Amino acid sequence: MATNTITRQFLHHPTTLKPSVLVPKLSCSASYCNSTLYSPRPRSFSTTPLLCSVSDNTPPQSSASIVGDILDYLNESWTQFHATAEAKRQLIAAGFHLLNENDEWDLKPGGRYFFTRNMSCLVAFAVGEKYKVGNGFHVIAAHTDSPCLKLKPKSASSKAGYLMVNVQTYGAGLWHTWFDRDLTVAGRVILRSGNGSFLQKLVKVKKPLLRIPTLAIHLDRTVNKDGFKPNLETHLIPLLASKLEETSLESKDKNSKSSKDAHHPLLMKVLSDELSCDIGDIVDIELNVCDTQASCLGGGNDEFIISGRLDNLASSYCALRALIDSSKSGSDLSNEHAIRMVALFDNEEVGSGSVQGAGAPTMFQAIRRISSGLTDSYAVEGAFERAIRQSFLGMAYFFL
Repeated sequence: MATNTITRQFLHHPTTLKPSVLVPKLSCSASYCNSTLYSPRPRSFSTTPLLCSVSDNTPPQSSASIVGDILDYLNESWTQFHATAEAKRQLIAAGFHLLNENDEWDLKPGGRYFFTRNMSCLVAFAVGEKYKVGNGFHVIAAHTDSPCLKLKPKSASSKAGYLMVNVQTYGAGLWHTWFDRDLTVAGRVILRSGNGSFLQKLVKVKKPLLRIPTLAIHLDRTVNKDGFKPNLETHLIPLLASKLEETSLESKDKNSKSSKDAHHPLLMKVLSDELSCDIGDIVDIELNVCDTQASCLGGGNDEFIISGRLDNLASSYCALRALIDSSKSGSDLSNEHAIRMVALFDNEEVGSGSVQGAGAPTMFQAIRRISSGLTDSYAVEGAFERAIRQSFLGMAYFFL
């Protein structure tokens, strides 16, 4: 059974306090689960594998809707970019105002706001109507990235008449589980627009595109005795296609000088078809290898969420949902003296040391700007420092 825990940490205190259980294990009978939890919003499952769900924006009415909504969130969030984009969509739909870090912020008590960084990090907050400068921030932090395989800057390779895609491991993953699965790619693509500027677009190839095959038992007789010990540099290379299509595609682009020279023309053709653009418009790519298997419910009572990327998208969704649900109406913030905040960071799996990671001063910069933006005068002595002393940070983790 999966369990969420949350660590409460005062921002001015150097020591993390003991975690407490946020969501305990639940047990219920089959009749209760079927008749009570799932009756308000029945969910039907087709025999065809669901590659990417579509959110229906139905207002949540029970635990059943929360389960359905988190499945939708997981199925939309194949990468850290898609997780942030889906969180952005939900916040806008809930009435939050999008801020730009480069612009001046006009903040008011009772207001709800958010901003993104690098398309993979998001900070959202709701200001209590009784907030006074120096009051605290109540923060829940999680991260949008998960262990995965990422395409290398030069991904094109071939072997024994097949097109291969060079990848690198990201985070601490169980890499043996990536073998013999229906894989594809998703992420961010930089495009050249007609006026000479650059655009960033998200892409998600829904069909199975890649596969990392294991050897047949006839060629690896001792694997069950000695164990499966793949070499991550030589064995963990996804198979893209045979070389049948290579000649015609490469002949068209042999004089081209762009990022596609580092990647197979066939892969670039697939991306251009998904984005409805020319191959020559693709300047650069930042892609993850993803599993096409959809997130779903499993178990005899549908009590298990079967999905990849639960670390840490489950916590990201719970934090996001908590902020949205706790600040829906004006009355929700009417008696609030603090500021409720959610921070979803990127690159936690590799140390958080990037500009969009938790190691960057993103959250503290936001707290300083919010504190100063809500003052009546130009400056209030110690507003930021007093706010830090009154704040706490809840760091959400997901354990199996």
